Amino acid sequence: MLSTQTRLRVEFICDRIAKGAAVELSDMTWLQKLASLNPTVDSWLRKARRSAIQGDSQEGSLDAFCQALDLGEPDPSDHLVGPQDPTTLANWFSSKQKWFRGQAG
Repeated sequence: MLSTQTRLRVEFICDRIAKGAAVELSDMTWLQKLASLNPTVDSWLRKARRSAIQGDSQEGSLDAFCQALDLGEPDPSDHLVGPQDPTTLANWFSSKQKWFRGQAG
């Protein structure tokens, strides 16, 4: 559970990220560490990054639907396109968070 002060700081930083405004390195480091411990903050950070990269999607579009559900990776450099060999797929999945890989704790 986040304190009100922490939640407001997270929302402020995420809002700046989504708008493409400058964010201090210390704030980004703090937010990334918090996101690695808190799934809600991680989701907010992904949504902010997605909004900064893709902009706001048109309501009713598939992109808007995926954004609202926080589906997919916001960073296009992390996308796999086309057929992949098993080693590439295994390496890609091993770099994901534990919940994505299906491992507890």
